Amino acid sequence: MVTYDDFIKLDIRVGRIIEVEDFPQAKKPSYKLKIDFGKEIGIKKSSAQLVKYYKKKDLLNKKVLGVVNFPSRQIGPVISEVLTLGVPDSDHECILVIPDKDNAEIGGKLY
Repeated sequence: MVTYDDFIKLDIRVGRIIEVEDFPQAKKPSYKLKIDFGKEIGIKKSSAQLVKYYKKKDLLNKKVLGVVNFPSRQIGPVISEVLTLGVPDSDHECILVIPDKDNAEIGGKLY
């Protein structure tokens, strides 16, 4: 069983998507993202399988949650520096986990 001490080791922050590009080299349809996590963390790259529910223009400036203290991961030709959080639908397609109020602070830590 995971303890609270285990959970707080995860650094989950609010970020704003500032750039979205197609990622045609990915095995499954995906986007390449640049996400601004504020002054402390900075801008990080991620890839995410979001094409079923999100158009690029709809993702731009959207606030999301991401794990910022995982090691970087090579995904095809892209280095993903953060894990953008989502949950599956009934077909296992990704739905983003997002703050429900726009005044969530960029760089704010989940607690």
